[in-house]
Amino acid sequence: MYVFSEGMSTILGLLVWLAVFGALFGFNELGRRFKWVGFCMFVVLPAFLTVLWLTVLKDTAYMDWFHLAKVYSSDAGCIGFWLIRHLAGKRKDGTIWALADNKIALCFPPFILAINILEAVSRDFQVGSLYANAQGIATHLVENNQVQDLLGGPWNIMNGIAGLLNIVTITGWFGITVRRQTKSDGSKDMLWPDMLWFWIIPYDLWNFAYTYNCIPNHSYYAGLALLIAPTVCAFTVGKGAWLQHRAQTLAIWCMFAQTFPQFLDSSVFTVKSTNNPTVLFIVSFLALASNVAIFAYMIYKIAKTKRNPYKGELFVDNLGYKAVKALAE
Repeated sequence: MYVFSEGMSTILGLLVWLAVFGALFGFNELGRRFKWVGFCMFVVLPAFLTVLWLTVLKDTAYMDWFHLAKVYSSDAGCIGFWLIRHLAGKRKDGTIWALADNKIALCFPPFILAINILEAVSRDFQVGSLYANAQGIATHLVENNQVQDLLGGPWNIMNGIAGLLNIVTITGWFGITVRRQTKSDGSKDMLWPDMLWFWIIPYDLWNFAYTYNCIPNHSYYAGLALLIAPTVCAFTVGKGAWLQHRAQTLAIWCMFAQTFPQFLDSSVFTVKSTNNPTVLFIVSFLALASNVAIFAYMIYKIAKTKRNPYKGELFVDNLGYKAVKALAE
């Protein structure tokens, strides 16, 4: 699937991957556990870096529409989630209000998630139409300060459809809540009880296929490490808050990649895809099959329970749902 750069052994490649995974997991922990660290990480730091990207680093930072859209949309998600978690106060009559109790505010997480998926879906369709090659030869592309070897094909269409299904199966928006603070965890994570493993795994498969299809020279890190870090967190120390972890790790990674693109494109740590059409097809087929499965399961649950997944929660009888709900305030 991948080819390490000349001079990097398999062992070194694995160690660097583990370092990237560990850094993403660690910075996410800092951002979620400490309120003002999160504020500085996702408000102050991006503002400072934007000035650098547009001035000192304008000749090296990625300037294509997709990378810029991804860094700012993921950071917008982090800011919005931070506000949902922490913005609260007391009314004149002494009652407490919290943004997390506002139904309009709770539409923001699924909206920003859908926007991020649509960005990738549009890029998959674009690569499939512009870089298809009957001989299976990838196009070497150098533009907007990035280097990619793109091979379009039916896998892009398959994965684009998988992404659209992934959006349709986002359920239980209004069940989003905040984690109860305890001595061991004062994070106030943004919990989404209806977003369970059987949706997260198809998302991961779809997004990995997207990175393998559309940013193959970055997929080793931006696909594998960047997807596994928030998923591990969501099933361990940060249960039920996968979307928050995903947004934070994605924003952290995008800021790093914008600032140090050489790490991905022209260093000893660069890892490229083999651009093998068979592998591309298999990866996208798995993504599509898993998202068809979760779509079918959602339809089955709707038919059985008569619940509306967009007005309420669909999986309230699931043990995983109940475990996450028990963590809420």
